[in-house]
Amino acid sequence: MGVRPPSNDVDDEPDVIEFGIAALDARLESSDVEFPATAPELRAEFGNTQIPFDAAGNTMALGEALDAVEQDRFETEQDLLNAVHPVFERKRDAASTSLLAQLRALVPF
Repeated sequence: MGVRPPSNDVDDEPDVIEFGIAALDARLESSDVEFPATAPELRAEFGNTQIPFDAAGNTMALGEALDAVEQDRFETEQDLLNAVHPVFERKRDAASTSLLAQLRALVPF
């Protein structure tokens, strides 16, 4: 997923904040990982890599996301993205219902 930050009318091109599987996809594209790949192989390469799961910049390690899925082998990159998508969504939902997140939503920045 991605969301545009508020415009400050300085640039003609809007910036996009990538999070969730869009952020993971960008990291996979810039790596040498080949599919099919196993969860242990992905953990060895990206286990501690922090992936933002919401537009506020909250992150989780890819290894943590892999621990939350039942699948241990991913035939394609899309298989991996499909498997971890619900994990990122659950984290995003949990973060958005926290008291701090609700207070942040009330303050316009």
